[in-house]
Amino acid sequence: MKKLEIIIKPEKLEDLKGVLDDHHVSGVMMTNIMGYGNQKGYRQSYRGSQYNVNLLPKIKVETVVDEEAAGPLIDQVVEKIQTGHYGDGKIFVYDVEDTVRIRTGEHGAEAL
Repeated sequence: MKKLEIIIKPEKLEDLKGVLDDHHVSGVMMTNIMGYGNQKGYRQSYRGSQYNVNLLPKIKVETVVDEEAAGPLIDQVVEKIQTGHYGDGKIFVYDVEDTVRIRTGEHGAEAL
């Protein structure tokens, strides 16, 4: 099993949800976060004063999928989400040793 941590721009959330639904992902956790990467934020002017805004709003989406499903899912996320500009986001992929459904005690893929 693979855990995917997908960091995206907030305006791309509906596109990402569509991809996850197309791949029948059974569980998703979403978190509003702030951060920056290569774009380092932007410069803004307020009442004549210049200041840097370097923490930009992002959304972190976490899910666990079968190892076979991870590759095609990642490919489709990249295809749908990318704009070719800084700040499109990142996908972090982790190995998951086990999953346990608390209600039934099931382990592994059955617990997903």
